[in-house]
Amino acid sequence: MNTRSISHIIASYGFMAAFTMAMGTLLPYQLNAQSKVDDIFSKPKFSGYMMGQYQSTIKEQDNSNGFNLRIARLSVTGRVLEDFEYKIQGQINGNTSTMGDSPRIVDLYTEWQKYSFAKIKVGQFKRPFTFENPMNPIDQGFMGYSQNVNKLAGFGDRHRNHSSNGRDIGIQLQGDLLKTSSGRSLVHYQIGVFNGQGINVKDVDNKKDIIGGAWVSPVKGLRIGAFGWTGSYARKDKGTNNIVSLNQHRYAFSVEYKNADWQLRSEYIHSTGGTFKNSDENDATLNTGIGNKADGVYALCIAPIIKGKLRAKCRYDLYRQSAEWSSSRTQYEVGLNWLLHKNLEIQSEYALINDRQLANHNYSVIDFEFCVRF
Repeated sequence: MNTRSISHIIASYGFMAAFTMAMGTLLPYQLNAQSKVDDIFSKPKFSGYMMGQYQSTIKEQDNSNGFNLRIARLSVTGRVLEDFEYKIQGQINGNTSTMGDSPRIVDLYTEWQKYSFAKIKVGQFKRPFTFENPMNPIDQGFMGYSQNVNKLAGFGDRHRNHSSNGRDIGIQLQGDLLKTSSGRSLVHYQIGVFNGQGINVKDVDNKKDIIGGAWVSPVKGLRIGAFGWTGSYARKDKGTNNIVSLNQHRYAFSVEYKNADWQLRSEYIHSTGGTFKNSDENDATLNTGIGNKADGVYALCIAPIIKGKLRAKCRYDLYRQSAEWSSSRTQYEVGLNWLLHKNLEIQSEYALINDRQLANHNYSVIDFEFCVRF
């Protein structure tokens, strides 16, 4: 073996030794850096759910039935610096009338949670209005949210904004007060400032909605609350380039008892404010045919038949789009919810609907939903 080969071998081993020593020196710093990252960011948690639907409408000379992919959602949650929680949630719908509505971001926010009596949330999230609005569609238990929540809490709203799932963009302060020895809060409050335009769009008229509420919980499982909403919904007319702003003033009274398999809830909502004629956000034509008032009330009960497995349900659901009985639409609903597993549920119901605006007031709806959580 020549001198050059020996020198090459010595140099190679020298490099390996130096590399090993360097890695041994740097590794603690790398582990420490990773530890610091873990201290800042918690491991993200992924979750979601899917709801498939079969629905049949039995109406004189206008029967229909079909399968539908009602909703699918995926969310990511986590914490930053321990005190901040974040959430990102996306949604996909099947058989939408305009595929531009799907997919879309429904939640995107962060909340400072250092103190339970004063938490601050910023981003896009549920409006703090009614008990039912923040509920997961599966936990809500019926084939849809009540009519007054749908029309007066920012879903497919009465004033004809795009579907926003009860959400808007803004900032909110909320907290729990007067805790018992067991840690249960006797009072909760929440108040926020929002654009007033719904999800995924900018403000139009530079005015803001103020929405808030509070409730008391005198015994475990019982909540009694009240909510208020003042603001506007606006459009910029494509034809005239004028901005038309409609005032919106709403209030709600709510009561709920929820414990184990039992769920009882009732809410009344009243609204004052104009509406647009159609859902085209470039058209600011007013709808003068239904007046500027609306109200609605519902009362429901979900009760166990077999604990943790089978539940019976019923709901009385009234909405008056002009706050008059001639404009009323009432749903009388009964059904069963079968829990095959904590993450798998089949919901069924029958609804008799009385719509006084139709020539034939009464018709029926049969609904089945297959719900999966993950």
